Amino acid sequence: MNSLAKRVMDVAVSGLLLLATAPLLAVLVVLVLVDVGRPVLFRQCRTGLHGESFELFKFRTMRPQPEGASLSDEARVTTLGRGLRRYRLDELPQLVLVFFGRMSLVGPRPLPDQVLDQCPQELLRVRALCRPGITGWAQVNGNTLLDEREKLALDALYCTRTGFALDLWIMVQTVVVLVRGESRNEANITEALRFANSSDRHC
Repeated sequence: MNSLAKRVMDVAVSGLLLLATAPLLAVLVVLVLVDVGRPVLFRQCRTGLHGESFELFKFRTMRPQPEGASLSDEARVTTLGRGLRRYRLDELPQLVLVFFGRMSLVGPRPLPDQVLDQCPQELLRVRALCRPGITGWAQVNGNTLLDEREKLALDALYCTRTGFALDLWIMVQTVVVLVRGESRNEANITEALRFANSSDRHC
């Protein structure tokens, strides 16, 4: 799929989804406001297409850090937040970013700067060829069950093979993962790691 066709699909689908989920988004705003207070959205600078920075946002799922304490992120996630994360409802506001071209429906997840600093540069260069996505190849092949190297390898391999059929397959598999839960696809992970190792040797 060329970049224009992918962009047209992103605008059309994200626009329809924003209209369809508007009542749900309004309910979630109220629930998050009651659960963790203001601000409703978590915002963070991430790196996107061609290495350009943009502000990613999603619904907050964690309580603020208590004064005088240092809790882990996991300990601060609320019950509502766990539900939002399980079904990826916290990511719904990113449809706005897709509509306006900062993200795509499918692509590598945008990484925080502190993670980028530790990544192999060759894989980052390949990754930067794609607009970051709400879901991607890493998310349907293990997601939280993967280590950072595996995620980077899967994302980079996707960016060399992106096309309509693959994007459609990833969107279908994303729904399957939401219903069945996450599992590792060892064959796809192994293929991606081979690609990553080959890229490292040639950089």
